[in-house]
Amino acid sequence: MIRASRIRAAFPARSRPVARAAALLLTAAALAGPSAPLPLAAHPRPAPSGPGSAAGADSVAGPGPAARPEAECHTRIRGSRATADCYNGNAAPDRVQLHLRCARWWDPAMDTAPVAVGPTRHVTLTQRCWLRIREAWVSHTPD
Repeated sequence: MIRASRIRAAFPARSRPVARAAALLLTAAALAGPSAPLPLAAHPRPAPSGPGSAAGADSVAGPGPAARPEAECHTRIRGSRATADCYNGNAAPDRVQLHLRCARWWDPAMDTAPVAVGPTRHVTLTQRCWLRIREAWVSHTPD
């Protein structure tokens, strides 16, 4: 644990607000550490279902429904602006929509209008928040 006397000794009087902010940040990180969400790779995966799984011999292992092909989208965030570039290399059209969650509580979440992406077509979606973006993602719906 870092003591306040060590922080005062390490920082001159002009930078004490910086030291106080650093101490608060370290304390918040220490308190939030164990309750922070797990990374995606650490989440448990569903148990496999098939002939050799624990589901039993009663389950019939057949091919599941085919996944609907979606347009391939890449999002990037630069400051307060997010951009999604989507390319549909499939034969079926896809409808894409960019969603933003802004960092500030007073900044509303923003969504673009859904855009149809035809086969072998490319679209670029942009949206912005006032200050910073917390999260950006693209949703797909069948056309």
